[in-house]
Amino acid sequence: MQTVINILISVWEPLVEIAVLWFVIYNILLFFTGTRAFQVVRGIIILILAFLISQVLGLDTLEWILKKIFGLSIIAILIIFQPEIRRGLARLGQRQLFSVALREKELIEILEKIVDSIDALSKKHIGSIIAIEREAKLSSYIESGISLDCVVSSELLQTIFMPGTILHDGAVIVEGSRIIAAGCLLPLTERTDLLANFGTRHRAAIGLSEETDALIIVTSEETGNISLAMNGHLISSLTKDELFKKLKTHISRVHKIGGKVEV
Repeated sequence: MQTVINILISVWEPLVEIAVLWFVIYNILLFFTGTRAFQVVRGIIILILAFLISQVLGLDTLEWILKKIFGLSIIAILIIFQPEIRRGLARLGQRQLFSVALREKELIEILEKIVDSIDALSKKHIGSIIAIEREAKLSSYIESGISLDCVVSSELLQTIFMPGTILHDGAVIVEGSRIIAAGCLLPLTERTDLLANFGTRHRAAIGLSEETDALIIVTSEETGNISLAMNGHLISSLTKDELFKKLKTHISRVHKIGGKVEV
């Protein structure tokens, strides 16, 4: 009996270690996904592989150099990429265990209403910004605005962004099939490589996409241009059809379970 227990322990120990290591590595990568620091993480992985190879081959000089680089790189990463680390931790803390499930037909209807409103606002050169929640909760940003909690409609979205209204300058946040809040304040990106014609709305859209997995749609007052921000990137000059296709693809992710689509 004792022998069987020892065998089971010897089998399960490496499996548990592998599972723990996988979990840690996965969450470290999750911290930095969509940021400049993600490229640095990839570089560190390459250095680790080079270090292991140098140990196996007995390259003592190379091994000594890599040890020194590792020691300095940890301090450098903490200083240089402090904003990215903060954003990565915020994104991890905002993850949901369960997503809002919508039937595919209902999802398409909601997206059509959002895209119709964006198209109408674009043609009238009315500025707008709409954030669509996915897995990461937007609770802290919802609290900065005015609570609405009403069904998504094209007419309502257009009315909210009409010039002169109280909620015109803020962002609308959509959760599932409902407009949760309007007039919300979003974080501005700290990037300095953006085009000069990108205004506050575009910078706020990129900023929110850097900290969460939300999809943020922006219309420009000056040009009527439609843009979509996601994962820290901004896609500009989208047509109505292009916007709909991208939203459908990225919002659903697309996992169909029992005839439902997870948003």
